[in-house]
Amino acid sequence: MSRAFDEEINLIADSEDDGARLDVFVATEADISRSRAQGLIDSGAVTVNGVIVPKRTKLKKGDSVTVLLPPPEDIEAKPQDIPIDVVYEDEHLLVVNKPQGMVVHPAPGNPDGTLVNALLYYLQGRLSTINGVLRPGIVHRIDKDTAGLLIVAKTDAAHTHLAAQIAEHSFTRLYEAVVRGNIKEENGTVNAPIARHRTDRKRMAVVMGGREAVTHYSVLGRFPGYTHLRLKLETGRTHQIRVHMAHIGHPVVGDPVYGGGSIPRLVGQCLFAKHIGFVHPVSGKWLEFEADLPPFFTDVLRYIDK
Repeated sequence: MSRAFDEEINLIADSEDDGARLDVFVATEADISRSRAQGLIDSGAVTVNGVIVPKRTKLKKGDSVTVLLPPPEDIEAKPQDIPIDVVYEDEHLLVVNKPQGMVVHPAPGNPDGTLVNALLYYLQGRLSTINGVLRPGIVHRIDKDTAGLLIVAKTDAAHTHLAAQIAEHSFTRLYEAVVRGNIKEENGTVNAPIARHRTDRKRMAVVMGGREAVTHYSVLGRFPGYTHLRLKLETGRTHQIRVHMAHIGHPVVGDPVYGGGSIPRLVGQCLFAKHIGFVHPVSGKWLEFEADLPPFFTDVLRYIDK
């Protein structure tokens, strides 16, 4: 093969993988998308017991699978003049209110039009460098179709301090959501570990042995077939609220991945990062910020109150 490869992954199929399709196995074990796994197999970058085989090949216990990964694409975020809603700013950090539909940072499939592109233009590149050229200044993230408050670090020192608060769970993050069904309790906690879904790499799932994930919730309003919730994150796993609400049988309305169904004019999940609180990395003062519910959220509340 003439292609250059950056990494070799050697895998052994165990008893749980007996009968599994090669493309599903590679996607799961190499932590890549299934479409990327299929592309690697089709290009000859995957072998089973030293032989190139089709992606539909069924594995047997003990099969040796070798995956050759090419180097990652060279993507670098560029400044773009995109309006952003700045809630607070000083020389060390800023708090922004991200709109629904905006991706936080560039990635394959979303090379531009992201919050990072907008921040690079607004701040003329004055962002922390800890997360590299694709995620400068990004201390924590929210999903593309989740709107709300995010903290951005201008300096590496501020970034390190803020990241430590998140790791210690001293960062306060409150969300509001509309979920399907009637949650009977006024307050509750979902304590269920989260990891990548074994067969669908675009989804997360409650998985024994996954990373600890804790979400607290309280009821703000009840409507026929729906519940309006306030949610507090104790941990910050990928898709945590969406996964936990689906896990207890009350998916977030509009969530296309975890079974939230649809509501007229709503694109994506009805989930909003409304409140954030943290210790300022330099002054040591406790800061709190809260944003008004966006129009898409209030439209949903009006719709379910009919």
